[in-house]
Amino acid sequence: MTDASLHLWMIPLLPLIGAGINGLFGRHFRNAAVSFVALLFTAASFGYAVWAVVQGLHLGNLPYIETGPTWITAGNFSAPFGFYLDQLSMVMVLVVTGVGFLIHIYSVGYMAHEGGFYRFFSYLNLFMFFMLTLVLANNYLLMFVGWEGVGLASYLLIGFFFLKDSAADAGKKAFIVNRIGDFAFLIGMFLLIKHFGTLNYDAVFKSVSNMPTESGWGLLTAIALLLMFGATGKSAQVPLYVWLPDAMEGPTPVSALIHAATMVTAGIYMIARSNAIFSRSPHALEVVAIIGCLTAIFAATMGMTQTDIKRVLAYSTVSQLGYMFLACGVAAYSAAIFHLMTHAFFKALLFLGAGSVIHAIGGEQDMRRMGGLRKLIPKTHFVMLVATLAIAGIPPFAGFFSKDEILGQVFSSPHGSKALWVVGVITAGLTSFYMFRLYFMTFYGDLKLGKVDIGEEAHAANAPAHAQHGAAAHSHGHADDQAHGHGRVHESPWVMIGPLMVLALLSFVGGWIGVPAFMGGGNNFGSFLAPVIKSGAPTSPTAMEHVPEAAGQPQEEKQENPTEEWGLAGISVAAALIGLFFAWLLYYKNPGLPDQITAKIHGIYLTVLHKYYVDEGYGLLFVKPLLGLSTVVFWRGVDQGVIDGLVNGAGTASKSIGGELRRMQSGNIRSYAAWVAAGGAAVIAYMIWLGVSK
Repeated sequence: MTDASLHLWMIPLLPLIGAGINGLFGRHFRNAAVSFVALLFTAASFGYAVWAVVQGLHLGNLPYIETGPTWITAGNFSAPFGFYLDQLSMVMVLVVTGVGFLIHIYSVGYMAHEGGFYRFFSYLNLFMFFMLTLVLANNYLLMFVGWEGVGLASYLLIGFFFLKDSAADAGKKAFIVNRIGDFAFLIGMFLLIKHFGTLNYDAVFKSVSNMPTESGWGLLTAIALLLMFGATGKSAQVPLYVWLPDAMEGPTPVSALIHAATMVTAGIYMIARSNAIFSRSPHALEVVAIIGCLTAIFAATMGMTQTDIKRVLAYSTVSQLGYMFLACGVAAYSAAIFHLMTHAFFKALLFLGAGSVIHAIGGEQDMRRMGGLRKLIPKTHFVMLVATLAIAGIPPFAGFFSKDEILGQVFSSPHGSKALWVVGVITAGLTSFYMFRLYFMTFYGDLKLGKVDIGEEAHAANAPAHAQHGAAAHSHGHADDQAHGHGRVHESPWVMIGPLMVLALLSFVGGWIGVPAFMGGGNNFGSFLAPVIKSGAPTSPTAMEHVPEAAGQPQEEKQENPTEEWGLAGISVAAALIGLFFAWLLYYKNPGLPDQITAKIHGIYLTVLHKYYVDEGYGLLFVKPLLGLSTVVFWRGVDQGVIDGLVNGAGTASKSIGGELRRMQSGNIRSYAAWVAAGGAAVIAYMIWLGVSK
């Protein structure tokens, strides 16, 4: 369907206007004016998105497509500015604008005492613009514009405290690592252009729908693997996950926005959007599932040993994204998007809640120096408890339904396996363990802060602002360390608590729309997305040889077995409860026991604590050789030796020749006579040589 009545371009344009106003004129505004502009245009985008989704549902003939001016034309290839609204983009646009708006509100309080306030909100609005462009694009090329744009915005926001070397380095690391994945994405798009002549979704998927499922390593497998490798960069999967933990150097609201609603979900969205391609490549699906499974448990083990509260959450994000990859790898695309949505709620709540903790105790992020905060910041404690229960998969919180759906699909899907399911269940137990470890270390036990007075009174409202961005160096991204470093433990203001309460509610009820049939629900979320998944399912007889379900049915719509479903759900809950029990035993009941255990497995503990030395390995295998190549060959050899040598040599030669010519024009008569004589002698010698040669 093609129409222009909804004007979908307004949804990403509104945050861009806010970014432009604050970016160009914000330095002359007061903080209240900057906040008003940023919130106004983000709220308007959310409101317009809700209206557009409601109108789109009333159309009853999705996808709804708006095609604008042609952007690129080259022979038979053309790429228009076009926007695409279907059930999948509806979910994504509401998550991005809704959660993004709540993070904007929270940021007003969290960043209140930070220099560069206008710059921060300009970048935040810019991030929203690019992410909304990505999810609403109707072709891969426009998606790639948003894809690269969120990479740019993340670089700016992660390195917001640019006077701090670690923040600047983290921003560069995120930017460079993502370029590696993006290179594969580009090659995948080139293959699409070469073989299909277009990058428009409808045209590509229509052509792919007439192709059979590949039994080997064919064209669709190559395209799917290239797209998948691009997604490993954006969605922080093995082997390109290393940038995401370092992204904690940015302000905490940035972490919430990147981890919950925007950048890291882009890869999952792209794979789900490309389900028509992936569903015809069993080998590509197998690779996606293995990478997701490996990433989930790998990151979960690292989260068990971290002591920085934000880094625990960072590895948690990597692990949860691994779950989503795993779901895509077993062709359970709806389950992946379902978990993406619930994860946006509870992960945003976790990061913003962690920010509230950091705010309350003067910038401290080391959980070993926390403890006993339960009664001092009760509202923050409540929302963090809700978020922890949700991510641990405790029913009836949102994470239970989405994670259980993934594990159920992994167990029963023809693309799944019992081995992948076992690893997924173990990861669920580890997730519960490290999250309740964070919870008990932060809120229970004795308060260990040495420089912060105990008390519930709020600090003075007119605390001094930072003199420069580097002032946040001791807080690792907390904006208020100098403003609050000498105050008392205090609850966050309502501008921060309000969004936390909304996210806590969503973390509780957000999974109820996906209650499966065996629990008395109808899996409404999966039914809602079914048209998007069905449209990409194999339909040819050859294709159906690999798909046991009825033609056109998505892989995740399997026959229900209530007994089996209840058993699988019970096992996943049991794993979560076991993780909770061990966290309670080690970090509440007997807090001295972890040190005794780590002393006995010191080598293993240090390996996990140092993140398996993956960063060091990458540095040894890739970074140092590239730096050496750049320094010895390209800088000293090519730049200095060849380019500078030619340029400087030409200059030196010209200078020498000019010097000799200058000496000839000395004004001395005897010198001129000598030059004339020399010239005459040269002419006579030449004539004699000509005569002899004849």
